[in-house]
Amino acid sequence: MVSYRRPRSLEEALQVLGKEPDMRIIAGGTDVYPALGQAAVRARLLDITGIAGLTDITFDDGGLTIGALATWRDLQRAALPAGYAALQQAGREVGSVQIQNAATVAGNVVNASPAADGTVALMALDAQVRIAGAQGMRQVALADFVTGVRQVALAPGELVTALHLPPAPGRSAFRKLGARKYLVISIVMVAAHVLTDDTGAITDAAVAVGACSPVARRLPALEAALTGARAGDLADLVRGDLIEGLAPIDDVRAGADYRADAVPVLIRRALAAAMED
Repeated sequence: MVSYRRPRSLEEALQVLGKEPDMRIIAGGTDVYPALGQAAVRARLLDITGIAGLTDITFDDGGLTIGALATWRDLQRAALPAGYAALQQAGREVGSVQIQNAATVAGNVVNASPAADGTVALMALDAQVRIAGAQGMRQVALADFVTGVRQVALAPGELVTALHLPPAPGRSAFRKLGARKYLVISIVMVAAHVLTDDTGAITDAAVAVGACSPVARRLPALEAALTGARAGDLADLVRGDLIEGLAPIDDVRAGADYRADAVPVLIRRALAAAMED
């Protein structure tokens, strides 16, 4: 049975979901509609684009908050410190300009594709997912929210209202490998966020890799080994034995061995870019 609702408030949206928890939530729709195909004309859809306040992107001493309806184009236009550069760079790789004008940053996360460009950058920046439901609001680390391929930790009747990133001093960078420059699904992608001291040595590092496992992965062993490193040390430090937890596959875009070989190369490039003056 076809059902389409467009609530005007978060409270109204939660009331609808309380009665029909299996409704598909629509924001940008750039993932949902292609996935539904011809079934879209029979789908039960909850369009949240009428809810005020969810388009806001705010930055203050508490960090960066990205509303559930904020698009990639909105994020690219936001004036943000260099610490968040990886996220803005990832946004430029999401589909075409037309897609970036419609697709939401939060939707990229909720879609839970292993090759979601935004998820990797958000993970390197310690993003949290804010969720509303009948029991109130809760916040979940992104690493715990995306649980598998097309799987997220949303209970029936819940919806994502925002993404929150803590303050990001230092610099970050995103690097992606695809079969061509634009309009391509990632073979491998990496985001790195680093803090350095006055001598250029790393004091803290975060590295996340995507498209090489069912969900994006941080690399804690490598992050720890990078403490004290300078740009000239990256070739020796970024080694296979410090890159754990990945499970690259063979698919139409690349073989598993190729992906595994590409990972340390992209990590070095992302780290080097984040360490540039």
